[in-house]
Amino acid sequence: MKRSLRSEVRKRLANMPEEEFHLKAEAIHRKLFQSKQWKKASVIALTISRNREVPTKPIIEQARLEGKTVCIPKCMPETKEMHFRSYQDESDLEVVYFGLQEPIVHKTERMEPEDIDFILVPGICYDRTGYRIGYGGGYYDRYLAGFTKDTASLAFECQVIDHVPKEPHDIPVKRVLTEDAVYNCSDHAE
Repeated sequence: MKRSLRSEVRKRLANMPEEEFHLKAEAIHRKLFQSKQWKKASVIALTISRNREVPTKPIIEQARLEGKTVCIPKCMPETKEMHFRSYQDESDLEVVYFGLQEPIVHKTERMEPEDIDFILVPGICYDRTGYRIGYGGGYYDRYLAGFTKDTASLAFECQVIDHVPKEPHDIPVKRVLTEDAVYNCSDHAE
């Protein structure tokens, strides 16, 4: 089920015309930058986007303009764990498995969960209750199990589906922001 949903949503994203992709991404960025969660956060965690994900480079640039600290995930496949590390610029990155860009450990500083105010959680598809289908590693669900501050996902409306199959270990995000809507997904979403 998850595999077929991933495949279906990837097709929708691939079929989106380039200009439409950029216009919708800009609308999502505007919603993010106007949100209370963004405005009050000093330290923001996110991934380096690739392919047809909502671009994160403009988010990193805006965070810098506003004096916010940005951190990005470092995954340890052997333990299936993840932590975040500070990020200054592209010289802090290396390409790891599956072409992902991650921080170079000796050039970056580890950020503890209590230091992070707001995590932008990646995924492929989402429902309106904040559950998501990610890329299959479970890294974010494990990390979010102990994280109590703000979380959100940025998605194109074509990535929002009626129902994401849930498993007991899945952790929903508090908000999903699309070009058309902001879905407040939990009782503790402010």
